[in-house]
Amino acid sequence: MSAVIRHIHYKPESRELSIWFGPEGRRYSYFDVPEAIFAGLRNAESRGRFFNQAIRDRFACVLVDPSAVRNRRWRALHPGSLPTSSTVPEQ
Repeated sequence: MSAVIRHIHYKPESRELSIWFGPEGRRYSYFDVPEAIFAGLRNAESRGRFFNQAIRDRFACVLVDPSAVRNRRWRALHPGSLPTSSTVPEQ
């Protein structure tokens, strides 16, 4: 377990690697990541060290906005409605 990397998830069909960082759980998505890199991260003795050596600054990435994810979940539960700040549940 890494103190910096809390969780990882890989979508082989799109080669997208999601990594949740730190105690606040910031999620970044990395694109066009080979499955071998994901396997290396998953099996690394130090995920933080592996990330710094093999992933950081080597793949395009975006910070996934947690409010966008929350809004998507809300819309799925309430089709046809628009979320407002008072109706969107906090995580």
